[in-house]
Amino acid sequence: MQFCDECGSMMKAQGDNMVCTNEDCGASSERDQEREDAFITTESQTDDDVIESDENANFEGKPKATDVVCDECGTQEAWYTLKQTASADEPPTRFFKCTECGHRWREYN
Repeated sequence: MQFCDECGSMMKAQGDNMVCTNEDCGASSERDQEREDAFITTESQTDDDVIESDENANFEGKPKATDVVCDECGTQEAWYTLKQTASADEPPTRFFKCTECGHRWREYN
């Protein structure tokens, strides 16, 4: 992502130019291929980076927690994933799925 040097708004590609998205600014510049090569794109992202917290997510094979108790069946083991649901200075939320009955819950640290 590139930002406008004049006003700080996002720039978008338009042919061989980068154009400011702020209509009041109107700044543009030539696309700098060397600069663009340094950008990280979602094309290079792998599924290993994805955290599954959706209701239909497959938790099987994820790490297991043994310091929890399922409210539904009392089992003391559950798969879990972590997700940053608040600001970066807050601890992440743990999402659990009981290994026995499949009950799901979350824990805020």
